[in-house]
Amino acid sequence: MTAEHVRGTVVVGAGILGCVVAREILAADPGASVTVVDRDLVAGGASRRSAGLHFPRGASPAVRAMAAESQRYYAELVAARPELPIHSLPMTVVAPESTEARLREVYLPEADLRRATGVPDGVTVPAGSAAWTGDGCQYADVPALTQALAAELRPGVEFLEGVTVTGVSPEADGVRLSLGTGDTLTAERVVLAPGPWLAAKAWAHLVEPLGARVKKIVALHIEEAPGKDDGAIVLQEEDAFLLPYRHRGHWLFSYTCTEWDVDPDTVEPGPTPAHLAEARELLERYAPRLADRCVSGRVFCDAYAPGGVPLVRPLTDDGRVVFAGAAGGSGYRLAPALARETVRLLSPQPPSRTDRKDTEK
Repeated sequence: MTAEHVRGTVVVGAGILGCVVAREILAADPGASVTVVDRDLVAGGASRRSAGLHFPRGASPAVRAMAAESQRYYAELVAARPELPIHSLPMTVVAPESTEARLREVYLPEADLRRATGVPDGVTVPAGSAAWTGDGCQYADVPALTQALAAELRPGVEFLEGVTVTGVSPEADGVRLSLGTGDTLTAERVVLAPGPWLAAKAWAHLVEPLGARVKKIVALHIEEAPGKDDGAIVLQEEDAFLLPYRHRGHWLFSYTCTEWDVDPDTVEPGPTPAHLAEARELLERYAPRLADRCVSGRVFCDAYAPGGVPLVRPLTDDGRVVFAGAAGGSGYRLAPALARETVRLLSPQPPSRTDRKDTEK
């Protein structure tokens, strides 16, 4: 027999964004009723494969504002909970000399971008290019961070892991969610934070008008241990970076892959020979010593918004269903700003648990 349960706000997706959304709902209203549902475990989707690098930059004013808000959020989070796996990093940006004015526009003032007096060992600056150093760069072990935030939330948030949402039906009295367990949830509001699963049958009809697309993301593992003082190397024009992955004991090299309209359920998790060749070609130009050590990696995908600015949008006229995401590979970097914008859209506030008791009688 199908059981029906009433909830205040249901967040679909237990990645870094979904968990920060839940955290911000409770920050705004500690008595809120919040349920987080995921077809996998917490941080089992795109967050499990996230590089977790935060750049203090944004290609547009909107993204720069998001980056600044998220940077402040993470700084406050680490100050309150220094045990969390968020680590500051030095940063070197390599770009054509002619782009300096644009660099200073793209990077936040807090980055204090300045010409480098030297470059890290093993890094080559091509003719016509230069290097800058800056502040405000950090990286996180995103799966561990997401799980830590979920553990903190569990006393006040219900998590349904390994539960697939099979239907989302906006109705007059709320939003009805059908679950793979045979149960049904009726929510006052629903936040869809599905990462790259835009085409899931339960919500594809709601999400399609946003025009977001899914692109493959490739990050190669370089089997060389980083030094304790090594920092991130950002290849600005190529939209690529080298990250010293100290918690795993190797370097990670992410470059822009242009394979679009992929399915997260069928993406092969490892690099192809073409991926390795593309990565090594870039490494030969900027860090030739590392090119031959680039032998494996991780491949997944993310949703990208049409205008390059992540989306927080109501999907129904009554605003009961909100989409948050399409962060274009920057889900960790921009999650706090997206979560706070999502909570601003969830007005009025979700009902408290004391109010919910009346609806469950």
